[in-house]
Amino acid sequence: MKRTAKTLDEMLGTIPEAVMNEVDLSFQISDRINELMRQRGLTKKQFADALGRRPSEVTKWLSGQHNFTIATLGMLSAFFGKPIVTVG
Repeated sequence: MKRTAKTLDEMLGTIPEAVMNEVDLSFQISDRINELMRQRGLTKKQFADALGRRPSEVTKWLSGQHNFTIATLGMLSAFFGKPIVTVG
């Protein structure tokens, strides 16, 4: 019998490591922002208003698919008073 479906491991094995790392980092950043918002008790709307941004932009940030600039990460770190990303 012919097998037509690939296993998850087979599908993931074709994704370059650099892409996997990028996706992982993106989700770590969005998780960190979400965690800091929860700690402050902020809704997406409240957070967006405090930053002078649209709630739709915050939704993109929290999706794990936004490509953050260093400037935005710096602004978010300053807002929360805690790092969004640590290097070391």
